[in-house]
Amino acid sequence: MTGELLIGVDFGGTKILTGAMTADGEVVCDPVKLPTNGGDAPEKIIGRVTASIDEVLAKTGAEREDVAGIGMGVTGPIDIRNGRILECPQLPTLHFYPLKKMIEERYGRPVHMNNDANCLIYGETLFGSGVGMKNVVGFTLGTGVGCAIIIDRNIFVGNTESAGEIWPSPYRDGTIEDLVSGSGVSKIYRRITGCDKTARDISVLAEQGDSGALATWEEFGRHLSVAMSWTVNIIDPEAVILGGSISEAFKFFGPSMEDHFRKHICPTPARQTKVVCAKLGANAGFIGAAALAL
Repeated sequence: MTGELLIGVDFGGTKILTGAMTADGEVVCDPVKLPTNGGDAPEKIIGRVTASIDEVLAKTGAEREDVAGIGMGVTGPIDIRNGRILECPQLPTLHFYPLKKMIEERYGRPVHMNNDANCLIYGETLFGSGVGMKNVVGFTLGTGVGCAIIIDRNIFVGNTESAGEIWPSPYRDGTIEDLVSGSGVSKIYRRITGCDKTARDISVLAEQGDSGALATWEEFGRHLSVAMSWTVNIIDPEAVILGGSISEAFKFFGPSMEDHFRKHICPTPARQTKVVCAKLGANAGFIGAAALAL
């Protein structure tokens, strides 16, 4: 079995989700989920990362020499080339931590790191809703907004490894993330109704036919179309993949997003560019991370 297994770690500010797969994307055991508790001491946080890897190895019955490589999708910002966590607000005790070196020394296997949003869309491109495509743009819609660019089935990171970091881009009186995010959904709903609700609550209300919630999602779709149209006009991908918790409300914001999106991209991509939702669910992050080791 030597070198047949790929380990993927989705290392976020809230949770650590670790799993194993084969080179063709087959998940070989249930993933291990542990809380990050990002304010803890470094040794405690990294201890949870290694505990999750150890538990996955135990579940699969694999030895270290059976692992071809370990991929890590880490909440940013990170130094991809040198394998370090930078000044990440969600991991305040791990600033400039040499994560790649530490994991390689412990397990004796090659370790690859990238941004967690990049890994989610990479996993979807290779094994999810983007299978068969070479050039893809993806948006992760959650508490904030992330964007990933896949060119020739490889993650494009740019000169300073910041490609796709659209969240601070100017939009109206603030940034695009002010409105294209879970907090943005809440902000729109508050302006329309005067009430405070989470994006999940607003999705439930939309299911019940609440007019304020439906209007909120319709407006959200228009704002999202702006970020999508600019990106598609620059990259010209085969598809846009939408992932993250907010994408679960696609049926509410999708029609307005599609309408405005198609109007503001060039005619040929307007006819050809697909918009699809992620389909790997919570596993997408660790699958994309494991794929870094392919």
